Amino acid sequence: MTELPLAYRMTGYGSRRDFLSRAGAGCGTLALASLLAGETTAGPDPRAPLVPRAGHHTPSASSVIWLFMHGAPSQVDTWDYKPALARRHGQTVKDFDQSTGFFAGAGGPIMRSPFSFRRYGDSGTWCSELFTRTAQHSDDMAFVHSCFAHENNHSPAQFQMNTGMARMGFPCVGSWVTYGLGTGNRNLPGFIVMYDSRGRGTPKSRAPAWGSAFLPGVYQGTPVVSHDTPIDNLRRPGLLTDTMQRRQLGLITRLNRQHKRRLPGRGELEARIRSFELAYRMQMAAPEALDLSQETPATRSLYGLDDPQCGHFGRQALLARRLVERGVRFVQLYSGGFNNDDCWDGHSNIDKNHRQFAGETDRPISGLLTDLKQRGLLESTLVVCCGEFGRLPLVQTGGTGRDHNPLAFTTWMAGGGIRGGTHYGATDEIGMKAVENRVSVHDLHATVLNQLGLDHERLTFRHNSRDIRLTDVSGRVVREILS
Repeated sequence: MTELPLAYRMTGYGSRRDFLSRAGAGCGTLALASLLAGETTAGPDPRAPLVPRAGHHTPSASSVIWLFMHGAPSQVDTWDYKPALARRHGQTVKDFDQSTGFFAGAGGPIMRSPFSFRRYGDSGTWCSELFTRTAQHSDDMAFVHSCFAHENNHSPAQFQMNTGMARMGFPCVGSWVTYGLGTGNRNLPGFIVMYDSRGRGTPKSRAPAWGSAFLPGVYQGTPVVSHDTPIDNLRRPGLLTDTMQRRQLGLITRLNRQHKRRLPGRGELEARIRSFELAYRMQMAAPEALDLSQETPATRSLYGLDDPQCGHFGRQALLARRLVERGVRFVQLYSGGFNNDDCWDGHSNIDKNHRQFAGETDRPISGLLTDLKQRGLLESTLVVCCGEFGRLPLVQTGGTGRDHNPLAFTTWMAGGGIRGGTHYGATDEIGMKAVENRVSVHDLHATVLNQLGLDHERLTFRHNSRDIRLTDVSGRVVREILS
């Protein structure tokens, strides 16, 4: 007896005729009840990984926009005003540990801020000239001045800020959120990330920063860029019709499910099936969601879309609003690219570096907060803004910049149940260390999850015989900044 080809033996079909018979019987209709959302009256499939789910308690927010200032802005040159820097300019800090910064032995004397500061709003929030537009929203923002990290290098610090761990192999906060809550739009990913769109590349932590690690792959971030092709392969090839694609997808789904029956308990197979279905639905829904031509001239101006300096980040911020408006659960925006000079990493000249990147982001961030508030979305959208650590109040030897500083940085939040005009925690006289009500990265994560209705101690995933969570074995909700 002639042995069947390997392709048929692997799929379990007895012959070519058997294959054609079974594959042709409904390939185009298999699973379309869940696939073609909006074209059926069937309810959501409870097995679908992104179906909306209730959290552990009543949420204050339904979505998150996380603004990641890649490269680490200087807290003492933005939101943590320290008059003592001017008084002590040129003095040496005798007890300074040179291992704090990234470049050993490069910590020089205290350096005053090159930026002027003034107060804003009824809260009297101090802000430098870098964020004059965003500062006008200070009464809607809560500032945590006492944040600290454990790493002084960009990649591990970004891993920690995104995943709670300073090494690869753990799910990021966006993945945990969509794992816990699903999403409000079955035709779009639950978690979308937008990194720098000026050709500067990804952040130093690269794609693992928005990966799902051991969580099912459907929870990883979907990269989107703000130009003509925002998502790779979003448009089907010209010769492929909708009917042909449905039949193709039906066949793929059938083969995958047959494979899954032979390997029960393999969650990654179900995730692969769902990813094919989501990709098809995205071809229908994503072009409309990402089409900024629908916005009014006034809205485009609000975000600075016609300004060459800030237009690229403005487009991302506007896309973020459109996405959360359509039910996307978690959107993360990165300011700055891979190389030091292409992000907030102001080692050699803090004045030049920070003016450039604040100029790119101040108007779009202000526009985002204004737009969300005008549309009634700020109440349900938690906006978070931070870098991976702070910067030293000292001059870096050989220039006029500042080295890394994991001992202190400022994070601000707005909307989503945050008590505006609040300032929590404090650093020492020169902004070197967090000394009052210190807040860890796990504390920040616990607070974000809390606002979404998730208990950070109960949101777990079984992996390697252990119930793992975003906040590991620590974390405290910073309730002092909540309304």
